[in-house]
Amino acid sequence: MDNNKKYSMAFSSTFSINEDSLIDLEYNKIDEWDSIGHMTLIAEIEQQFEISIETDDVIDFSSFKKGKEILKKYGVNLN
Repeated sequence: MDNNKKYSMAFSSTFSINEDSLIDLEYNKIDEWDSIGHMTLIAEIEQQFEISIETDDVIDFSSFKKGKEILKKYGVNLN
């Protein structure tokens, strides 16, 4: 499975939403993406990509788009 698919699936499985609605998804825009959902998402992404995301980046991880930018820092290539 490619990295884009892994990334999208982390969101869709964590929040039980369709992958088509991810592009504009932002923190607290859906009920499921609250503080607990956020940490669940971070844990899923860390597991999928075998990385450990720094605290500052966890806090900055505020949208689907922003997450892609942050993961580049960890060597995760998302086109």
